[in-house]
Amino acid sequence: MSQVTSLRDRRRSRATALTTLTLAVAAAALCAVLPAPASATVPAGTVLAPPPVREEDRAGGDHLVVTVRRAGGRVDGVFEVWCHPGGGRHPDVSGACRAVERNTRWGRDAFAPVPSGGVCTMRYGGPATARVTGRWAGRPVDTTYERSDGCEIERWDRMVPLLPDLRPAPTTGS
Repeated sequence: MSQVTSLRDRRRSRATALTTLTLAVAAAALCAVLPAPASATVPAGTVLAPPPVREEDRAGGDHLVVTVRRAGGRVDGVFEVWCHPGGGRHPDVSGACRAVERNTRWGRDAFAPVPSGGVCTMRYGGPATARVTGRWAGRPVDTTYERSDGCEIERWDRMVPLLPDLRPAPTTGS
């Protein structure tokens, strides 16, 4: 009888362990999809991924307003871009939409600022600034661009031609 009891106890122990593991996996899955309580703190510098875009959020299309200042010449002004479908008052609507699409990755903000604490070259790209507002992939956009150091210049250049191309023209050898 002791062998039967021992076998029964081992089976119960395995069943309990399996149930505990199943509950732990379910709890972890719920924690991954449920929002954190307001009292939860997030360490500084942590970038949280936005939730997936719902189809109903895409219904109105992607719309951005780009305001460029102190870039000089004809590139200063306010430009409107509609993507999906394309349209608006921008010198290169399709190129502007492609620039943002090229920088859009799931779980990352295409318009994210330069991370703080990074090492950037002390290169000055001029006084130009740009502000981009609107909606992209169903999410609100309100960000600014400048050319104050190497990281900011690189961030600006990634969005060309949504933002004007202010890179120096290449010099030709004589």
